Amino acid sequence: MVTIRLTNSKTRKKEAFAPLNPSDVRMYVCGPTVYDRAHLGNARPVIVFDTLYRLLRHVYGPEQVTYVRNFTDVDDKINAEAQRRKALGRGETLEELIAERTEETIAWYHADMDALGALRPAIREDRSEAGLRRAEPRATEYIGAMIAMIEQLIEKGHAYAKEGHVLFRVRSYKEYGALSGRSVDDMIAGARVEVAPFKEDPMDFVLWKPSDADLPGWDSPWGRGRPGWHIECSAMSYELLGTSFDIHGGGLDLQFPHHENEIAQSCCAHPESGFASVWMHNEMLQVEGKKMSKSLGNFFTVRDLLGKGIEGEVIRFVFLMTHYRSPMDWTAEKARQAEATLRKWREAVRGTDPHLAKPDSAVVEALADDLNTAQAIAVLHQLYNEQKYDRLYASLAFLGFGADWESALQTSLENAERLQPYSAHLAGLREAAIATKDFAPVDAMKAALIAAGVEVRMSKAGVELVPGPDFNSSKLDGLL
Repeated sequence: MVTIRLTNSKTRKKEAFAPLNPSDVRMYVCGPTVYDRAHLGNARPVIVFDTLYRLLRHVYGPEQVTYVRNFTDVDDKINAEAQRRKALGRGETLEELIAERTEETIAWYHADMDALGALRPAIREDRSEAGLRRAEPRATEYIGAMIAMIEQLIEKGHAYAKEGHVLFRVRSYKEYGALSGRSVDDMIAGARVEVAPFKEDPMDFVLWKPSDADLPGWDSPWGRGRPGWHIECSAMSYELLGTSFDIHGGGLDLQFPHHENEIAQSCCAHPESGFASVWMHNEMLQVEGKKMSKSLGNFFTVRDLLGKGIEGEVIRFVFLMTHYRSPMDWTAEKARQAEATLRKWREAVRGTDPHLAKPDSAVVEALADDLNTAQAIAVLHQLYNEQKYDRLYASLAFLGFGADWESALQTSLENAERLQPYSAHLAGLREAAIATKDFAPVDAMKAALIAAGVEVRMSKAGVELVPGPDFNSSKLDGLL
């Protein structure tokens, strides 16, 4: 069996991965807060952990791996949108408007991540529609579990209720700060910490907070209110994966305070557990060398790119060009390179069945080495150069590419066949131009073909017309 080695953020070492139970490998990844379209930075952890999910399925078997990724649907921005709709005269309750916003945003998210070739999370023992829904838990579906965990923490002396709030007593957990490598006192000295009259200590964080009549809320022993952000993932991971599981992942921006707080809550509520054995964090994303932000005008969503005609597989390829623990820079040039490479490979594997070969062992070994996707891509280039197209196609499928290539290739073949009369016509114009020295008809025909999205290749061997990604057959009318 392939040995997978992963960098554990908690130990700061690359370690051989040893699942608690090889027939029940479990992974939890923090998902999006569903208040709007997913921006490009949101897509990076999706692709990173989708790649890991594919590797785990390959090594341990598809039916032996559980992947859970949550939706946070309790959030001030979601509330604000629901309140805005209410102010516009909508008759539904605030809770109904929140559910409406959540449903539409989750549908957007699924459509965009599907376009990037990401597999949906799944529960190992239940691949039904209900099981797929459970693998993407929504915070609002687990409020009861959150209240139960908070009650446990109060009972054990790790939390306290005051003025309608419940707060976690940070100094009650001696290991707090181990993940981020900082002491509590260092955190207080170096960070802005909310100081509130109901806090015993500045570092204590909210597990439950009150809701007024204009906000969604649930009944609890501490009054009507709603959960704090951090308790959500602790409760959902416990309900779906148990007290101990194998991998917990997310973006580096979640390491502190979110993941640090998750560890504290979960280990104090269930002191017999180890919570997550391996912690993994992907680095952040930049755009053209700068931090993505609306103020710089370089902020865009996944849908923005897809709407501009950039294929989801191109976005995925650009992401995989950089190791997940390194900052990733999205550039237009990288997108062009990725598009050209994928088009070249798509043409090379035409007529090849990706199911007749296994992923190349060097590609698998590259991913097993802490998800070294850049090395995996280097192997793909080598397979192409050596014309090992069956292994190239199988390896691409393993990495999340080529799901619709067969239909795309069929369309490409049909388009190429349609272009044959135009190729013959251009060849005739070229032959006549060589004799008359008048190349104007050739140039005009070539320009019209290019305007229709056709790549024109002319050499001593003849004329070849290749339909490009922007091919528009309607623009061919009248050219013959």
